[in-house]
Amino acid sequence: MFATKEKPAVRDGFFKRLRARLNRGDSWLTYDLAKLAPGGKIDAATLDELESLLIMADVGVDTTARIIGELQQALARNELKDINALNAGLRRALLAIVQPVEKPLQIEKHDAPFVVLMVGVNGAGKTTTIGKLAKRFQDEGVSVMLAAGDTFRAAAVEQLQVWGERNDVAVIAQQSGADPAAVIFDAWEAARARDIDVLLVDTAGRLQNQQGLMDELAKIKRVVSRRDPTAPHEIMLVLDASQGQNALVQARQFHAALELTGITITKLDGSAKGGILLAIANELRVPVRFIGIGESAGDMQAFVADEFVDALLATGEQ
Repeated sequence: MFATKEKPAVRDGFFKRLRARLNRGDSWLTYDLAKLAPGGKIDAATLDELESLLIMADVGVDTTARIIGELQQALARNELKDINALNAGLRRALLAIVQPVEKPLQIEKHDAPFVVLMVGVNGAGKTTTIGKLAKRFQDEGVSVMLAAGDTFRAAAVEQLQVWGERNDVAVIAQQSGADPAAVIFDAWEAARARDIDVLLVDTAGRLQNQQGLMDELAKIKRVVSRRDPTAPHEIMLVLDASQGQNALVQARQFHAALELTGITITKLDGSAKGGILLAIANELRVPVRFIGIGESAGDMQAFVADEFVDALLATGEQ
């Protein structure tokens, strides 16, 4: 079994970049909290203002209510004596939400390829994520093949082939307009014949409100499972954090249609500043496998809950 992981130096560097790109200086929470309680007194009004900050940061109404509810209880117990106590209470509340979804992707090796079905809307960074995953797996000694299941957009196939050439990974593709399920079938057969460890499957950018396209993804899932009843082993949704609450809507719909097993959240260096990850973790509880903060391969790493929360709450001096 192979579990995705990084060397300590790599994680340390990523954490510093994550903190810098999420916060762009002072934290989106801590800096504002200090302004909310200039005299150091924490009261109900302070929590009301924090509630507004969380909602504006795409944390969502339900998740914000959970966080504020825990802090209100702490306030009632006279535990929020100053801004440091509030920050500590907030950290505990955030960790309680995201720690359950910190589950690294486990690649199990057996006679057939480990199939990862990548889904998501256009523009979320799905094909780029596939390329980064291919490089990551190779660096760990895992053999990889790519399947170009987005047959409706010629540029998608070309983009995947560029990643294949860059990483020296085979890409199975057919002509534009081909049946995506047929492409996946051929790719699975090729991967098994070549004793490939992991088959990464690209799919078209599905709009979550188009039932016909969602049904096609379900068809791909069925075709793969006929060849290997345990496949696909991972159904990973790629989400763009900068889409805010719309990303949560996408996650709901994809999960309802496909029973997601993992999520990768890209573009956390954008304006959403990470709040949507909290909303998704709180509502869906689907494992968050990776987070991305940029275009390079090193800008996507496995999700680690305490590092993420620390990055959210860090000030520019920390």
